Amino acid sequence: MNRIQPSAVRLVDSVVTELENQILDGALRPGDRIPSERKLAEDFGISRQSIREAIQKLVAKGMLVTRHGGGTTVTDRLDAPFVDPWYDLVKDHPMLPRDVLEFREMLDGQAVQLAAERATDLDIERLNQAFTRLDTAFGTNDLDECIEADVAFHQTIAEASHNVLIGHLTSSLLRVIHDHVSNNLKHLQTSPKEWARLRKQHRTIWMAIKDKKPTQANTAVKAHSEFVREILANSALDESRRLSALRRVNSNAS
Repeated sequence: MNRIQPSAVRLVDSVVTELENQILDGALRPGDRIPSERKLAEDFGISRQSIREAIQKLVAKGMLVTRHGGGTTVTDRLDAPFVDPWYDLVKDHPMLPRDVLEFREMLDGQAVQLAAERATDLDIERLNQAFTRLDTAFGTNDLDECIEADVAFHQTIAEASHNVLIGHLTSSLLRVIHDHVSNNLKHLQTSPKEWARLRKQHRTIWMAIKDKKPTQANTAVKAHSEFVREILANSALDESRRLSALRRVNSNAS
């Protein structure tokens, strides 16, 4: 029996497993382009043919997608079975953001606790970069950058928890409520005092993780969630008043 073939199969499977782990760990994100066959062959010390076979297996699994002239990327449909139905609900049911917020409080609370316990030096460096980006954004009037930095900060915390499910569930939820985050920040940006409170809350969360204090990190997330819940209520009330005033104007004009 030829012994080379089983060895080749194992090499291909090892590449598949490694790339799958990188995707699950968030090292390769949806939409990211994977390294070239030549680079992967050098990194793994195997032939480009074996790399090609590994990529084909991942394409068949739906984890990678190959586009003509665009290379091979991690599919951006990884979260689709979870995101699509929830996105429709968020869009159609105005009370659902409250429920999502409650779920996020549980998820984020666990994420920060685990991050405070498990974060490696590399995680701490990534978190420092994510926080610095967020804090810098909050010092500007660039709302789009504030939104993206806010989402990235919370996702980096989730990844630092070293829990695969927390990382992917957080990613899914943040995609679902991206517009919700946008509306909250837009509302807060008009109030310098509340904007400063939110900025301070992010710093408190970051420092608790950095100082390896899980309980304090969890407490900070709960305070942050309660603040966002308060903002949600105020935003809804403002919108209700705006619509009421608009109806009166339209009624008087008719």
